[in-house]
Amino acid sequence: MTLVLEGVSKVANGRTHIYPTDLTLEKGTMNVLLGPTLSGKTTLMRLMAGLDVPQKGRILWNGKDVNGVRVQDRGVAMVYQQFINYPSMTVFENIASPLRILGKSATEIDAAVRKSADLMKLTPMLDRKPLELSGGQQQRCALARALVKDAGLVLLDEPLANLDYKLREELRVEIPRIFEDSGAIFVYATTEPEEALLLGGNTATLWEGRITQFGPTPEVYRRPVDATTARVFSDPPMNFLQIAKTGSKLMFGDGQSIEAAGPLARLNDGRYLAGFRPNHLEIFQHTPEALEFTANLAVFEITGSETFVHLDHHGARWVGLIHGVHDLALGRDLKVYLDPSHIYIFGEDGRLVAPASYALAA
Repeated sequence: MTLVLEGVSKVANGRTHIYPTDLTLEKGTMNVLLGPTLSGKTTLMRLMAGLDVPQKGRILWNGKDVNGVRVQDRGVAMVYQQFINYPSMTVFENIASPLRILGKSATEIDAAVRKSADLMKLTPMLDRKPLELSGGQQQRCALARALVKDAGLVLLDEPLANLDYKLREELRVEIPRIFEDSGAIFVYATTEPEEALLLGGNTATLWEGRITQFGPTPEVYRRPVDATTARVFSDPPMNFLQIAKTGSKLMFGDGQSIEAAGPLARLNDGRYLAGFRPNHLEIFQHTPEALEFTANLAVFEITGSETFVHLDHHGARWVGLIHGVHDLALGRDLKVYLDPSHIYIFGEDGRLVAPASYALAA
């Protein structure tokens, strides 16, 4: 069982929403679409479902071209961030509705509904109407209805966004197991890199209607093919710094340099872009080999157990994520430190030329 997109594109009102896209999804896999709002995630899902028709290209299901095949004939289930339930039906009947359309027996329906409801922690609420439920419970009802359908392709468009934190964390852990057991192809859209890492499977990073990279989630995270992918797969986005290679040295500005060893030694002399994630920028402690920079503190945000620091480094905006609660003075210059092992090197065209050494060891 495979879903294949061959050169699929979508244009609406003269605007390209999806540029020509090739993608192959295999049976029993979790596939995450990761990208910011308006990057094309929902449009791509609608094309997979048959809700939209591509301008060009083909969509193949098990080798058969399904362009023009009705949605109800495709064996697809889809759950949106804005949940949809039938208000006049009980939770039981909402979950059972796709099975009744398929003509399943009462015994089959009862067993399947109760299994799905148990997974979504809805068993005590089966006799209630959706409007008697909380928003999170209503979303779980929509999820249960998608799971009970036993579809070959399940599309989840930010399905946990409206749930409370505790339940969202529980379902993030549980969903991959549920999906693996079903044997279906699952496609899960999110704006959150952390959610992609928790779900595992494969990740496709999207930026302005283009898939920039697709592969096993840890591999895409550790070895982004370009600066755009690295920016998408980092929250806050990856920080960047213009650097230059001269002879055996990489010059980082602020008088900082490191010896160009290993893969870096093979780089041609010239200008490059160094990238590093916010959690690798240090303020209060650092390794002996760390590079030191001076940056001005523009804003800081305390999130509870962590503090985000927004810095101005010679006009470039950096974000650092440091552990603990810190009361810092705005407008002051800070010494910040960066371990060279966490630096990615990109060419002037944005393509990755040398991954961080920690990524090579991972």
